[in-house]
Amino acid sequence: MNENSPPGVLERPSELRYVQYHSSKESTYLTAIRQLISTDLSEPYSIYVYRYFLYQWGDLCFMALDEQENLLGVVISKLEPHRGGPLRGYIAMLAVKEGHRGKGIATKLVRMAIDVMIERDADEIALETEVTNTAAMKLYERLGFLRSKRLHRYYLNGNSAFRFVLFVKEGAATARLTYDDENENEPELPPSA
Repeated sequence: MNENSPPGVLERPSELRYVQYHSSKESTYLTAIRQLISTDLSEPYSIYVYRYFLYQWGDLCFMALDEQENLLGVVISKLEPHRGGPLRGYIAMLAVKEGHRGKGIATKLVRMAIDVMIERDADEIALETEVTNTAAMKLYERLGFLRSKRLHRYYLNGNSAFRFVLFVKEGAATARLTYDDENENEPELPPSA
C-alpha cells in the first residue's frame, strides 16, 4: 500500500517480464548481470567467463526484468556432451536481487532453462551450490534435483559444495552411476574461471 492508496487497498505487484538473453542485449544487460551475480555468488568471475557462457549458450540464459527493464534475476546455463558421455545441461549461475527473493523468480528462471535443455534432448542437468546455501538447495530439490556428491573446499572462499543432478531421461541415472564409477579416481575440477 502506498500513501495515495485508499486504506486496505494493496498495490498491484509490479509486472515481471522473463526474457531470453540475446547477444544484442549485451550492452544493455551484461554490466547488470555481472553486478547482480558478483553481489550474490561467492566466486569472482571475470568478463571472459560471462562471455564464454553468453556467446555460446545465450539462448539458455534467462532474465527477469521489472516494468522499468531493471534486472531482478538471471540464470546462466549451457548444454554440451559431458566427457564423451551424456548430453549434460549445466546451470552455472543463478541470482535474484535480495529484495525480490521468495517470489518464485528463481524457480521460474531455472524452469525456463530446464525446459529449453529438455527440448534440446538433455540427458541430465547438473549444478553446484554451497553447502551453506539452504535456500538454493531447497529450490533445486523441489525441482527434482538430487544431491550426487559433496565437493570439499570447492569454492575459492574455502566453502564446500554439493553437486546436484536432475536426471531427465529414463535410465540416465544408472548410466551415469556406471560412468562415474569408472572415473572415480579422476580429480574434481574447480568451477569454470
